[in-house]
Amino acid sequence: MTYRVCFVCTGNICRSPMAESVFRARLEEAGLEGLVEVDSAGTGGWHEGDAADPRTVSVLEANGYSGDHAARQFQVSWFSRLDLVIALDEGHLKALRRLAPTAADAGKIRLLRSYDPAVGDDLDVPDPYYGDRDGFEECLELVEAASPGLLAAVRAEVEGRAA
Repeated sequence: MTYRVCFVCTGNICRSPMAESVFRARLEEAGLEGLVEVDSAGTGGWHEGDAADPRTVSVLEANGYSGDHAARQFQVSWFSRLDLVIALDEGHLKALRRLAPTAADAGKIRLLRSYDPAVGDDLDVPDPYYGDRDGFEECLELVEAASPGLLAAVRAEVEGRAA
């Protein structure tokens, strides 16, 4: 049975597609790509169908990741098929919890940076949209820092299902 992860930010053109791309690469490196499905969405739908922000694509590709993406809005009905919903900041976390139809669905939602053992009190990945390329590079650094912890957690879940 496939384990499903969805990264969620505001418009699904900056942070969540970046997290999706990085985590997909980590899954491939770990040999888990056939066991884990990863995608992303936004809490809002105003960018639906758009490619990722060109700055997101540029930073991803400069660091060896895929920038291929089409934005979409998170749908309540997806909770039933998802195992883990990863919010990129506290605002997304709250919005997703309000959408969750059950307590079990709300329990699937986590903040990405909660998987970074070196993180302090601020678990948000700042929104780089209104800034320059430096903000996108910082976003990538924060996503990459949380990815090993997230990978370990997902690997444990996948291996637990196989046992």
